[in-house]
Amino acid sequence: MADTLTPVRRSALMSNVKGKNTDPEMRLRKALHRRGYRYRLHTKILPGRPDISFPGRKIAVFVHGCFWHRHPGCKKSTTPKTRTSFWKRKFSDNVKRDRRNLDALEKLGWRTMVIWECETEDLQNLIPRIEQFLASG
Repeated sequence: MADTLTPVRRSALMSNVKGKNTDPEMRLRKALHRRGYRYRLHTKILPGRPDISFPGRKIAVFVHGCFWHRHPGCKKSTTPKTRTSFWKRKFSDNVKRDRRNLDALEKLGWRTMVIWECETEDLQNLIPRIEQFLASG
């Protein structure tokens, strides 16, 4: 199926895709805050600018969109049917950058956790997992 939008309109639409304060990130942040956790947001001095960081614990949490960061096996991790070579390269570059950022943080002595967008839809199961991760350091 061909794209029904003009290239200019598609570009405008894609430029509105948020990189910070996304709905999944906000769901997680509110749940953590309600439980008394305090954290830093998008810390510029850390590789990859983690969505949530706990500097005292040296823990960085990334909230990844399933589509953009290619959540393996997730139904939201689809590939557009047009310009597939462009999209595959784009997704591959995103995944490589994510890996570099996680590796760089770990070399600095930080523990990292990736939370997928779809996981934030079930906070009852997600929050205990995060609390266990935070307590294990």
